[in-house]
Amino acid sequence: MKQRTTLKQTLKPHWVWAIALGSSIGWGAFVQPTDWMATAGPLGVILGFIIGALLMMLIGVSYGFLIKSFPVSGGEFAYAFISLGRLHAFICGWFLTLGYICIVALNASAFALMFKFVLPFLMENIHLYTIANWDVYLMEIMIASVTLSIFGYLNVKGTGISGRMQFIFCLIMIFGVVGVSILVGVQPTTTLSHIAPSFPAETSAFAAIISIVAIAPWAYVGFDNIPQAAEEFHFSSKKAFSLIILAISVAAGLYSLMIVTVAMIEPWQSLVASNAVWGTGAAIQDLLGPLGLSIIVVALSMGIFTGLNGFIISSSRLLFAMSRAKILPEAFSKLHPKHKTPYIGIIFTVILAMFAPWFGRQALLWVVDMSSIGVTIAYFYTCYTAFTLFKWSPKAPFNPKMHVVAPVKKTIAGFGMCASIIFLGLLLIPASPAALGFESRLALIIWVLIGTVFYFLKRTEFNSIPKEELNYLILGNKQIEAQNRG
Repeated sequence: MKQRTTLKQTLKPHWVWAIALGSSIGWGAFVQPTDWMATAGPLGVILGFIIGALLMMLIGVSYGFLIKSFPVSGGEFAYAFISLGRLHAFICGWFLTLGYICIVALNASAFALMFKFVLPFLMENIHLYTIANWDVYLMEIMIASVTLSIFGYLNVKGTGISGRMQFIFCLIMIFGVVGVSILVGVQPTTTLSHIAPSFPAETSAFAAIISIVAIAPWAYVGFDNIPQAAEEFHFSSKKAFSLIILAISVAAGLYSLMIVTVAMIEPWQSLVASNAVWGTGAAIQDLLGPLGLSIIVVALSMGIFTGLNGFIISSSRLLFAMSRAKILPEAFSKLHPKHKTPYIGIIFTVILAMFAPWFGRQALLWVVDMSSIGVTIAYFYTCYTAFTLFKWSPKAPFNPKMHVVAPVKKTIAGFGMCASIIFLGLLLIPASPAALGFESRLALIIWVLIGTVFYFLKRTEFNSIPKEELNYLILGNKQIEAQNRG
């Protein structure tokens, strides 16, 4: 049996917390507030994010248990294998890979969008073409590509470097959000009365809140970067659950604070009607001038950098784990001879994300909306696996090496499964206020078809691996009697 490649344990707890928080916030909290308010109104957005955070915490219980029990790279890919076997592991890993790489690409394009607002005279040069009503400029593509290259290089240099950077970026981002909120709050023209009405006139309060709850898997997706990095923890994996809860709580607070801050500036309907390239930046600039714009630009940059960094880490570790299990080519599980990082996965993620700006931001948003399905599927697999390993009592079929008697946690894992199914329903049922558009559904179908073709090409080789060897490659212990089907 071939020796299993492993990663160095270099990540500290506060770095891992920063990976989860920074990936959860990304660019959305700074770029999307006016779009979200147009859909749900200020209170609808805040309540939607709070409810979404609570649902994510329910799912986080399952993550905490599985990270503690199986601290290996691959996260949900490994968990799906434990409970349902290799086919489901492939399905979970396939959807997650797309989701992670799309979020990397979207963060890079968001950085270019910020420059388009701050320095339009520089960015709106060398127009290439228009796609889906979005003008594509050469400078946008260059800035996104350079940004991706820098973060790819830093990730190849070592997990310690990327973890330390992530923590520093998170602190700057938090100080930036709090600083802007204070500056906005002390202005004589700002008032909480601008938040009224709480919901859009044409939408019921329930529909408004649900439309935001439905994007919770996307909004908080970064917390599931923690299991992807579990193999590199330089601390006890028992701390994973508390790090998840803390990351989700702070993320919900930052999302809500940004909504309140922007809505206080002027009646939010006016902000929505302005149709600015970057509504949040325009509102803050009008009120606070260059100082306020500079602070929010720095905070947005940090949010983008943490999203880029966190998801490059996660996508490369997922590719590494799938390659180690012989689902993907062996190159993805090779480590850099000097830095001991999965450099092929990092380079692959960066190069693939570089194609995204060429297709325009609207086209990319369709794919990212679709990738919410993949993330939600991964949540379901995680909760299902935890549900099978938690037992009501030792009288049930019980393996002390795998199972834990924890009826309360089993119940919570069951709720997590239900929450995942609800999220899927909100995204897929046509009558839902948060249903995916036609373009996103088409992108989903294409990705499923590509995955189906790829699986059938690899099926014979993948299924020929003995179960004992696959246990060893994925979970690090060939003696583990996983509850899978082979």
